[in-house]
This record gives sequence, C-alpha cells and structure tokens, in this order.
Amino acid sequence: MPRHRYVTADVFTDSAFGGNQLAVFPDAREIPEHRLLDITREFNYSETTFVYPAVDPANTRRVRIFTPASEIPFAGHPTVGTAHVLGVIGEVPLTGDVTRMVLEEKVGNVPVEVRSRGGAPYYAELSVAKLPEAGTAAPERSALAQMLCLEENELLDEDWMPQGYSCGLPFLYVPLRDIEAVRRAKMRVDVWESVVKGTWAPDVFLFALGGERAGSHVHARMFGPGVNVPEDPATGSACAALAGYLVARDSRNGTLNWRVEQGFEMGRPSILELSADVTAGQATAVRVGGGSVLVCEGMMSVTA
Repeated sequence: MPRHRYVTADVFTDSAFGGNQLAVFPDAREIPEHRLLDITREFNYSETTFVYPAVDPANTRRVRIFTPASEIPFAGHPTVGTAHVLGVIGEVPLTGDVTRMVLEEKVGNVPVEVRSRGGAPYYAELSVAKLPEAGTAAPERSALAQMLCLEENELLDEDWMPQGYSCGLPFLYVPLRDIEAVRRAKMRVDVWESVVKGTWAPDVFLFALGGERAGSHVHARMFGPGVNVPEDPATGSACAALAGYLVARDSRNGTLNWRVEQGFEMGRPSILELSADVTAGQATAVRVGGGSVLVCEGMMSVTA
C-alpha cells in the first residue's frame, strides 16, 4: 500500500500545542485525487495542505488547501505553515536569514518570506495575492445578535457596522463592544443557516479592539460552520481581509500594523501580525505573519 509523508505544525504560535494545527504533505504527487478530502477529514484540522511542483518554474511550489468540507482558494495559516514546514525539512533550501518563496494557490501566486535564526526558520509572512474587497450588505444586527447569543447593543453600529470583506476567501466581520462580549459569544447554527448561510460571506469573524496580552490591538474569534470548522484558532485569511475593514475606518496613510490575538477561548492562543501599506485611504499591500513550530511527522498509508 503506498505510503506518503506528512508533517504537522502549530501555526501562529511560538510553542507547541498553541496556535492552529496544520497537516502538510510535502510531496502529494502520488496521492489519488479522490483521497485528498478523505485525508483532510482524517486529520480533522481546520486545513490540510498538499504540495506539488510549481506550474511556473519561477515559483517555488503549488499548494492545494482543503478544509474538512472542501478545497478552498486561499487561507493564511496553511500558507504560512506550509512555507515554514518546507523550509524546516529542507524541501526548499534556505537562503540565509530570509528565504523568499512564491506558492501557487487557487487565488493566485502568494509570496511568502521565511525568516531564520541560526539556520532554523522561526517566522513566516505572506503577502496577499488579492487585495481586500468589500462585499454586500450584512444581515441585520438583531439577527446576528441572536445568532451569536448576544444582545443587539453588544454589536457595534454606524461606522463600525458588520460588513463582509475578502482577500480571496470572504468573511463577515462583526465588531463587538468589548472583549467580554467576544468571549461570551456562541454560534447558533440553526440561526446561522437561516441568516448567513448562502450569503456572500458565510464565515463569521467577530472581534473587539484591545487584547488580553500586552501589545495586542484586536481580540478575535472565527466561526465557520459552512466549512465544517465550528471555531478556528487562527485565521490568517480573515486577518488579511480585516485590514480592508480597518483601513476603511482609519484616516492614516503609510504602513499600519496590528497584532491580532485569536484562539484564546479554545485554549489554543494564537498571535497574528497584520500590516497594510496605505495610500490615499486604500490598502496597496497586506501582509500576515507569525511563528510556527513542528509537532510531529509520519507516514500515511493511502489506498487507491
């Protein structure tokens, strides 16, 4: 029976058993297409990635990203974590303190910068292939509050009203009054099915300004029942598009930086570093980065 190597990593953390779990198959060429989703569901992480030679020889690798529900065009923690894994295991040779990769994903070519210290990668940062774009109007606050088991006045309004944004994967951003409201929120899937499912941005990213840890600017959670992810410990694609939401409500130009904390309510604290270059009130570049650590590796037997 064919056996295929995998490596797991915890992403957006500097210590094992925090951050967001990821399984990476560094060479997926011999894995049957119809088994990719089966393998993803076997791990049951938020995402699993499958790595192939790049279509364009100028790029580093082609990466396919799966959730337990389906393949998706882009995601942050799988992109950052896959680049980290490829550097650590030697699949992509390191070029000193900074190694630049370009990963081909369904959203487009995603540049990633892997930083090393003493020959060991410790941090990776992606630059989005698609800049943030705003989506259609969000559902009513009263319905969203019911869905999140909160009072309507705990959801912000006016300039900070809920709104969808995407950098290739859409999210509905729901700003809350304070961190305590973020902690207490619970997703009622029955209400989600009637209010949000099937809309332009079905995955829900709720946040409040401030943080539990010193230096954090945003405290967040992400619920993704549509992709079989009840709650995600760290969502890089959502943080990337969050830059679009925040830039639209900020009068500053230049390079803006935010530290986003997520996963605290799940016991998997994650720290995501978000930055955006802003000119005339528009984001011209967005980057998301963080640490990763390898946790285990092994071989999986896969039948045809």
